[in-house]
Amino acid sequence: MRALIWNGVNDLRVETVKDPEIVNPHDCILRVTMSTTCGSDLHFIDGYIPTMKAGDVIGHEFMGVVEDVGPEVKKVKKGDRVVVPSFITCGQCWYCKNKLYSLCDNTHPKPELQEPILGYPTAGIYGYTHAFGGYAGAHAQYVRVPFADNDCFKVPDGLPDEQVLFLSDAAPTGYMGADFCNIQPGDVVAVWGCGGVGLMAQKSAFLMGAERVIGIDRLPERLQMAREHVGSETINYEEVDSVLEVLKEMTGGRGPDACIDAVGMEAHGTGLQYAYDRAKQLMYMHTDRGQALREAILACRKGGTLSILGVYGVMDKFPFGAIMNKGLTVRTAQQHGQAYMDRLLDHAQKGELNPSFLATHRFSLEDAPRGYAMFKHKDDGCVRSVFIP
Repeated sequence: MRALIWNGVNDLRVETVKDPEIVNPHDCILRVTMSTTCGSDLHFIDGYIPTMKAGDVIGHEFMGVVEDVGPEVKKVKKGDRVVVPSFITCGQCWYCKNKLYSLCDNTHPKPELQEPILGYPTAGIYGYTHAFGGYAGAHAQYVRVPFADNDCFKVPDGLPDEQVLFLSDAAPTGYMGADFCNIQPGDVVAVWGCGGVGLMAQKSAFLMGAERVIGIDRLPERLQMAREHVGSETINYEEVDSVLEVLKEMTGGRGPDACIDAVGMEAHGTGLQYAYDRAKQLMYMHTDRGQALREAILACRKGGTLSILGVYGVMDKFPFGAIMNKGLTVRTAQQHGQAYMDRLLDHAQKGELNPSFLATHRFSLEDAPRGYAMFKHKDDGCVRSVFIP
């Protein structure tokens, strides 16, 4: 089959690789109908997350049609159209039973790569380094889905692929981030980042009852999406002297009730702090440019909630004193997509959630390297590149 593979830092190619096979009776093989880029992919493409190997198939946000099933698969069958959350879950361990699906104890075959850094391993994820399991990704014609009964969710008739595709990762990640905020009527929620996850966090905050949502970014076309497709107020951080002061002014001096970081380790920014982060990152002295996260910590009102969705590694100059002295509640995780999928599909069926506007650019699988280049550099207003095998 044809697949998009990683061959080195910023070196992506489409090549012919071996078709996936059923190796466990709980597996299924999915014929991928649509997949999409994700901002967290850029971290290993740019070399900031190690343990990639030349020839690895990448991609973790996808949907498709079941092509074959193992003998123990009971809930899905050949021909079913399904969407698959990006983290792989067994459904039986303590974490899965407590709906902490991205922390599954049984789907990471290489825990020794994570334990020295994290203490305990996470679940495995498709196409996202050997430190996260080494599973083949979904920018391909076919992909193996382990534990198919836990991780394949049937798509209701009438929902088009582009509305459902982002329920694999961007929508559940954003929805989880809003859920972490324990939003109450009248709350003001600020979201750093107006990419796919940030926009879905903003939409989800409204679905959960926020009175006002404020999106923060630097790209006019993304800020326009936040206003037009979500209904958020917006701040272009390159056009103001201080995001913190603007947020204080917008909230009567108190600050947002909850702040969501939907940016992560390659945040852009301004000023000396950003220059310092950028220099250390370029020299691989730390992995993170943390301006968005630091701003969110300082901006959040006293006693408020900080929800962190961006992917991070190692950061210095982290203002933990602000978290402790202001009494912030901090919640963070990789997405527990399986916990939210039924709700998301219900929102989609009711017309309350339609992320298809994120699909700004479409490519064949053969043209995927160009799609990633446009996505990385945000050329032509690219928010998400979608690949159709």
